Amino acid sequence: MKTLYTAEATVTGEGRDGHARTSDGVLDVDLAVPTEMGGSGGATNPEQLFAAGYAACFHSALRTIARREKTDLGESTITAHVGIGPNENRGFGLEVKLVVDLPDFGREEAQRLVEAAHQVCPYSNATRGNIDVTLEVA
Repeated sequence: MKTLYTAEATVTGEGRDGHARTSDGVLDVDLAVPTEMGGSGGATNPEQLFAAGYAACFHSALRTIARREKTDLGESTITAHVGIGPNENRGFGLEVKLVVDLPDFGREEAQRLVEAAHQVCPYSNATRGNIDVTLEVA
């Protein structure tokens, strides 16, 4: 692979209860374990950051497919739900559900576009075969 861009972020402190900052300073956030996992909450967490990244990336992939097909997506939205929980190896695993809203398209056409985007999206390619990813057309 020819790398076009490399993101760099550094986390300090207690990891999930720490601080994250990108090398360019654009992202500079406190991190906190969610209250649902016994933490204090009140700050972002890795799952929220992953959800935002996956939703943005998938939306870009969907728009790429639409451009290739000379189709206008209209007011499309992607909502990513990222779950975390214990796995069978006494560690933790993730699961993702992507909810895609394409109000200007019928269900079959929307599903076809979503499946095509799932083949293009770098996050989808990175997670394929590693975690459960569910695609839902709203």
